[in-house]
Amino acid sequence: MSDILTAKPGSKLYLLGNEAVVRGALENGISVAATYPGTPSSEIGDVFMDVAKDAGMYFEFSTNEKVALEVVAAAAASGLRSFVWMKHVGLNVASDSFMSIAYTKINAGMVVLTADDPSMWSSQNEQDNRWYARLGNTPMLEPSSPQEMKDLMKYAYEISEKSGLAVLMRTTTRISHMRGIVTVGEVHVGKKKGEFVKDPFRFVPMPAPAYAAHKRIIATLAELAHDADVSPLNKVYGKGGKLGIITSGPTFNYAMDVVNEYDLKADVLKLTFTYPFPEKAVLDFIKDHEAILVAEEVDPIAEKEVFAILGKNGLVRKIYGKLDGTMPMAYEYSTDILKAAISKALGITLPEKTAITSDLKLPVRPPVWCPGCGHRAMYYATKAAIEHLGITNAVYPSDIGCYTLSAAAPYRMADYLTSMGSSIGLASGLSVATDQKIVGFIGDSTFFHSGMPPLVNAVHAARKLVIVVLDNRITAMTGGQPNPGIPLNGMGEVAPEVSIEAIATAIGVGFVKTVDPANLAAAQTVMEEALGFDGVAVVVARHPCVMIKSKDKSTKQKLVFTVDKAKCNKCKVCVTKFACPAMFIDEDGTIAIDQALCNGCGVCVQVCPEKAIGVRR
Repeated sequence: MSDILTAKPGSKLYLLGNEAVVRGALENGISVAATYPGTPSSEIGDVFMDVAKDAGMYFEFSTNEKVALEVVAAAAASGLRSFVWMKHVGLNVASDSFMSIAYTKINAGMVVLTADDPSMWSSQNEQDNRWYARLGNTPMLEPSSPQEMKDLMKYAYEISEKSGLAVLMRTTTRISHMRGIVTVGEVHVGKKKGEFVKDPFRFVPMPAPAYAAHKRIIATLAELAHDADVSPLNKVYGKGGKLGIITSGPTFNYAMDVVNEYDLKADVLKLTFTYPFPEKAVLDFIKDHEAILVAEEVDPIAEKEVFAILGKNGLVRKIYGKLDGTMPMAYEYSTDILKAAISKALGITLPEKTAITSDLKLPVRPPVWCPGCGHRAMYYATKAAIEHLGITNAVYPSDIGCYTLSAAAPYRMADYLTSMGSSIGLASGLSVATDQKIVGFIGDSTFFHSGMPPLVNAVHAARKLVIVVLDNRITAMTGGQPNPGIPLNGMGEVAPEVSIEAIATAIGVGFVKTVDPANLAAAQTVMEEALGFDGVAVVVARHPCVMIKSKDKSTKQKLVFTVDKAKCNKCKVCVTKFACPAMFIDEDGTIAIDQALCNGCGVCVQVCPEKAIGVRR
């Protein structure tokens, strides 16, 4: 990762899009950066954590996206170039402050990157954040490659500083996680400190200043619309013909693959500066073609802009896209989807490729907790406590993180989820709406992100429920970033550790206990106590993530667990109820342990009713 900072101008690096955008920020004198990790944007923070100190800048993993945006907005207002990024749903969290940024007119460049996730590879919805550009009065850029992710940072800061607005850069999973050769420029060190000059009429958007600011914003966006029309970022590719294809982001790559592979007579208008929408540039392109195909992920935003242009100018053209069924309305696109759409628009049949076929049926591989994950043990202990107390029809509100995997068999202990921190709010609502026992699960990072306000609500409303905070000492699902619960910050420095137990106690939670879920008996006992408590109960299940433990080289001796075949009665409790992926059914029907997967947590020893699992050093 150090090459991302130290590579000399003109060097070529093989980078992810997420890595390339860091270099772009460094080349443009960034001073402050912040984020809350979320796939597909997580690697950006991982790189900054590694290089920020040497780059002479400040970086932090904030408690949530709203805080991260506010940190960089304050820096931009103080004259420092800043950068904040998040996955698409993270912008929902930040949106309250995001909407007001335009009304304050910042003093230095500010870039907000939203990493959308078409097809929902790691997300709970498929929202299209191009709407946020329109909603937040924010100019938008859409890269199509790692090189563009780096290069567009220069344009983004220039546009931001010219307009006084933040710039929204929209990537998708395929662009953020695309790897390609990137030619780098020169790194420029940003200013260490700025100065905030007080101007309440500008920075405090009460009704009167906001009223005046909105008129300014409208005028600024009109100027930017002209800039978008003449911008070299919006460019036509192709070989002429009756069909014009309007596209942006990853769909540009798919369209060009088809046009080039089949040597088609079609032009492709690549929109990179996409908001304000370059109306004149698109109009000129439409006039030159008899038919238009609009290819975009996910919503028909550009397509509706095209129809508006046709209506405004009294033009008639055949428009192919989502609205007529040519392009799918949902999910990410592919070269095959573009091939079918272009074939329809051209009225031709393109030859099929020879496919490689096989009779081999690959097994379904659902996502599972890692071997040795403390979450598995805590869910197992909770289920045992529920069964021992004879509780039926318990409801398990869940949250965003590794614990979402509890929805799968054999646990099936994730019943309701909406967003980060929703488990506690949902638990509070369910305790009002039903007489069922409510047990909510939330992670440590998620607790700090958005779990505290609903916990305050539950205590104040005198709810009766149990909240299990699964504290694995890391922000795990997004790749292992720090959070306020551990003594490490985003710069890799020692930082104050914030206690979940102290917060819960201070809020007024009447039952707060901590347990290591690797001790199943102790965990079950604590859960039974919590389930019997008349009020809000918080159980902190603290066990380090195996990603942390795997990096710990201090342990000289590894415990190796084996199954005594003579004692194993083939009850299969360990594989059907505990479900550790390191355990499997051997050819003789007994259980065996895959030593390559087992990390020696030892919980299986406690699970086996026949005491058939033991350890050898």
